Amino acid sequence: MNSTVSEIAQLWDHVLLKVHDRLNDQRVYDSFFDKTYIDSLDGSTMIVVTNSQLAPIIINSKYLDLVTRCVEEVTGTNFTLKFVDKEGAKEARKEQEEKPVFFADSRLDGKFTFESFVVGESNREAYQAALMISKNPGKLFNPLLLYSDSGLGKTHLMQAIGNAMKEERPNYKVLYVAAADFVDEYVKFAQGHKEEQSLTQFFKTDVDCLLIDDIQFLIGKKKTMEMFFVIFADLERAGKQIVITSDQHPNLLDGLDDRLKSRFQAGLPLSIKRPDLATSAEILRAKITAGGLDVADFDDDVISFLAARFSNNVRELEGALNRLLFYTINMKPTKHITMEVATEAIQGLVSTKDDKARLSEARIVAAVADYYSLTPSQLTGKIRTSQIALARHIAMFLMKSLLQLPFTKIGQYFGGRDHATAMKAVEKVEKSLKIDPDMRKAVDELKAKLTK
Repeated sequence: MNSTVSEIAQLWDHVLLKVHDRLNDQRVYDSFFDKTYIDSLDGSTMIVVTNSQLAPIIINSKYLDLVTRCVEEVTGTNFTLKFVDKEGAKEARKEQEEKPVFFADSRLDGKFTFESFVVGESNREAYQAALMISKNPGKLFNPLLLYSDSGLGKTHLMQAIGNAMKEERPNYKVLYVAAADFVDEYVKFAQGHKEEQSLTQFFKTDVDCLLIDDIQFLIGKKKTMEMFFVIFADLERAGKQIVITSDQHPNLLDGLDDRLKSRFQAGLPLSIKRPDLATSAEILRAKITAGGLDVADFDDDVISFLAARFSNNVRELEGALNRLLFYTINMKPTKHITMEVATEAIQGLVSTKDDKARLSEARIVAAVADYYSLTPSQLTGKIRTSQIALARHIAMFLMKSLLQLPFTKIGQYFGGRDHATAMKAVEKVEKSLKIDPDMRKAVDELKAKLTK
């Protein structure tokens, strides 16, 4: 990442603003984050100098995930962060310079497995293809290209492939590398710093499966793309598996070498979409359980609320959960987490000071559920009793009339139902409003409550 000193300083200022907002704790921020700065950027590694010897210990143990997410939101890159004090900065830089990027299994993270990946309608195809490839490397789809917005599970699935291959074939040489690191390594090779071994020869002899993340970072780097094409062609001819991630479909990667674009399209490009409400809720439950907590300690309304409010991507969802847990441990200790506690806890993460004041899908569902003495999860779930179905149809109608949401999005919110189901529900309410005074009364009261 080639940036000026001022650009790097400005970047870190933006990161610190996000950290400050999400911590929502001035004392913690002043103690551990004040006067921190980026010492160096090398490939996908960011070295950050802190204001004391204690700060790196605290940040790495309690706040590393939070800061990593903030960095990714600002930069669009999944950096590995290293927090050090001033004395440790030189040693960290030296270690990074000496550490080679390309060595098999160097970057696989054992926590990324198929078992820990939550499958839903938004990612089912990608999951199934990844699982098949892990069992039959080089024989089915080559390359597999997973594309999506940031934070939807591309890297998780990619590394799950590598971890599953290593479990089945312990001697298999799996290389996971970020495209930005590939660029850096090519530059070193081109400048003669890697004379001891040909770059292409390394891939021929030392790689059985190549996992390359964020391929869009090769765009605009003509010589690097030429080298990658040679490596890609060698691996493909040898029947070795290639898995690639991107932020877009290969057709939309303007500036990518046409030969690479053609090879990517000839493989299997699959998208991962934003998770629907049901998948987001399941992800939350999985993360709660993985953290050694009991899902029963969370009201159903809390799970539904967080899933609806923070469903843009998995990292956002996890950040909201971490904020809630931090709040209930340090700010307002409680074992059982209610909607009141959850709303208080996440105020620092929402765009307005009071999320209740913002008209949203979650607020409409909560209002309708309360009106009919139900829970939000009952409205968005699969149960079809007459009372629940009626309330569900009214909620869909209100989303259409008050938020002007497309039927597809309304259906997705209610457990992944299709647009036709949502359309029929809205039409049914519209017809009832003309002949049923009780329906008119309920809808009028709900509208008044939601828009006051």
